[in-house]
Amino acid sequence: MKDHYSFNCVCDAVENILNQQKAVEDEKCPTSCYSNLLNPVKTLGDTIPFLLLNEKGQPFQAFGNVGENCFETNFFRVEGIHDCCATLRLLLPLDCHGHLAKEICDVKELVKTRNCVEVDLSCFCAIQCLSPRLIAG
Repeated sequence: MKDHYSFNCVCDAVENILNQQKAVEDEKCPTSCYSNLLNPVKTLGDTIPFLLLNEKGQPFQAFGNVGENCFETNFFRVEGIHDCCATLRLLLPLDCHGHLAKEICDVKELVKTRNCVEVDLSCFCAIQCLSPRLIAG
């Protein structure tokens, strides 16, 4: 029997993303069923970036480097999940000039940061996966 959180489509989607990211890191099985999304030869890296949306369709925001060089972002990478609670790494959104993007549609590149946030995925109504090509190499 499934646990109560397994019926939440956002939880399921984030768990699937985590499994796909882990499959790319798994050198023992380079031809796994999950390796195709991020690619069998790892040219797309190890991250599937995504946005989380609340019940009003607004993107979830988190803040990084609070206190110095502060930034806000709507873009995340899942690092871990347990009982529908996830550790998300903040991704720094950059525009075509390498500056902090002011609008979601201005984002041309995402950079992994050292900042993480813990979230209850049951609080979100939608998830939008983005291209792994947005992640800076």
